Amino acid sequence: MKNKVAVLFVCMGNICRSPTAEAVFRHYVESAGLSASILIDSAGTHDYHIGHQPDLRSQHAAGQRGYEMSGLRGRQVDRSDFERFDYVLAMDKANLAILQYLAPRGCKKQLGLFLDYARHHNEREVPDPYYGGEQGFERVLDMAEDAAQGLLQYIRQQQ
Repeated sequence: MKNKVAVLFVCMGNICRSPTAEAVFRHYVESAGLSASILIDSAGTHDYHIGHQPDLRSQHAAGQRGYEMSGLRGRQVDRSDFERFDYVLAMDKANLAILQYLAPRGCKKQLGLFLDYARHHNEREVPDPYYGGEQGFERVLDMAEDAAQGLLQYIRQQQ
C-alpha cells in the first residue's frame, strides 16, 4: 500500500458492535500482512462505557471464532477522530446521524455505514445485540466478517 489508511468503527457504547468490527477487521488486515499500513480503532457516540472492556458475550462469541477483544477499551468519539481517520464507519443510521452532526465541515465525505461494504448481507445496519440472546452476537460477527472483507478489498483497490 502506498499510503497509511486509518479506519474507525463506531456504535453507541463501544462495547459490542464496534469493537467486534475492530477485532474482525484487524484479523483480516493482519492476515493480509497490512498491519503497518492500516490503523484500526473503534469508539462510541455515547460515554456509557468509557474504559470498559467489550461486553463479555461479544468477547465470548468473537473468541469462538478466533478473534481477540480483551485488550480493547471503550472510548467516546472525539473531534480529532474526524481528522485522524480516513474512514469513520457507523454500525447503524442513528449513530451515523450523530457522527454527521459532530463532524466538522468538509469531513462528511469519510462517513458511512460499515455494512455498505458487505457483499453477502442486504441489511445496511448492524443490529445491537446488547439486549438479546447469544444468536445476536453471532449475527453481528457474520455481518462484521462480510463487511470487513469487503472493506479491505475496497481499501486495497483504492490504494
